[in-house]
Amino acid sequence: MIRDRLIALLKTYIPETGEEEQMHRETIAFVKENPECFERTLLIGHVTASGWVLSANKNEVLLMHHRKLDRWFQPGGHCDGDPDVEAVARKEVWEETGIQHLELLKRSIYDIDVHLIPANNDIPAHHHYDIRFVFQMIDEQTILINSESRDVRWIPLAEVHHFHDSESIMRMVRKTSAL
Repeated sequence: MIRDRLIALLKTYIPETGEEEQMHRETIAFVKENPECFERTLLIGHVTASGWVLSANKNEVLLMHHRKLDRWFQPGGHCDGDPDVEAVARKEVWEETGIQHLELLKRSIYDIDVHLIPANNDIPAHHHYDIRFVFQMIDEQTILINSESRDVRWIPLAEVHHFHDSESIMRMVRKTSAL
């Protein structure tokens, strides 16, 4: 079954207690109940993947200023039918930032977040079940800005809260200190 690998990853992942723990349970249930969970055509929601990309010294994280949402986020996006969420996260980092050479720092899921995407034109409000991986940039690479972002830059971890202070982002900042 196309969802087996993700279900196995989810079952071995140990989330933070509280909010992430609840989102972990919701994500497992969603994936089990929806065979088309990797397709954005599933209008109630779908699995997405993103990359928390750290600099070589692990003191900075790569964030992009999302054009449509007008906020800073880690790179990520829709699976569009691909059940390999790690590969999707890598592809999205490359497409949105130009950074291609990455080392996976944790051989499992780094974080899970479920968030509501507001209705937009013909697309109703829906949930993204975001599976996040942590990477480190391997060598110096040029950052590129694509049409989805206004800016992409390395942000010192101690300053991330000035760019985006949601619990979702700050949880990943906290986890970074344990790497």
